[in-house]
Amino acid sequence: MSTQPPEDDPFLKKPQDNTPPSGDPYGSNPPPPPPPPPSSGSPYDNAPPYDPNAYGGGSGYGAADPLSGMPPLAPSGKRVLARLIDIVIITAVVWLISLIFGGYKYDTDHVNYGRSIGQGLLGAVLYIGYDVLMTVKQQGQTVGKRVMKLRTANLNDGSTPTVQTAFVRAAVLWLPAVFCCACIWTAICGGWSFFDKPYKQGLHDKAAKTVVVEA
Repeated sequence: MSTQPPEDDPFLKKPQDNTPPSGDPYGSNPPPPPPPPPSSGSPYDNAPPYDPNAYGGGSGYGAADPLSGMPPLAPSGKRVLARLIDIVIITAVVWLISLIFGGYKYDTDHVNYGRSIGQGLLGAVLYIGYDVLMTVKQQGQTVGKRVMKLRTANLNDGSTPTVQTAFVRAAVLWLPAVFCCACIWTAICGGWSFFDKPYKQGLHDKAAKTVVVEA
């Protein structure tokens, strides 16, 4: 019995035929190799210079900068002024509503804490509602940011934050400030942008993955 595999087996590895086809235009004389590129000059001579400080710096390790193509990051000082404008506006509204409904009531030995808590809840609702509504409906701008020509944007693509994102950002900023440590928390949360690198984010920006840029 023959042990040779059949010649028509489709899985059989066929021997290579090194004979050039009869129609080969080069025959036994292949074309000469192309000349080497000119040695003068560097292939990187025309590359744009690298600017590590553009838009707050790169994200490192070769990753694309999420701020590429976006406006420059807002100066922290302008952010503070914008926030103060917003605080004045909402504080005035809270004060007026409290005045209409009687405000605080004191006697010689007692403070009406129930009314104080109610005013705190009112303040939290107004501060958060104002921040969320203005951010979503006005392309990232509250009144203060519009005056200072700033806007809040998503870090990943520069778009206007959604309602959920804007709510997380506003809640982190305002809830602790309204109920326990207004001046201290506001200073820490917003002042974080003075030291944060590379995106100048406050703590509320970090929670919501947002940045503040120039409009």
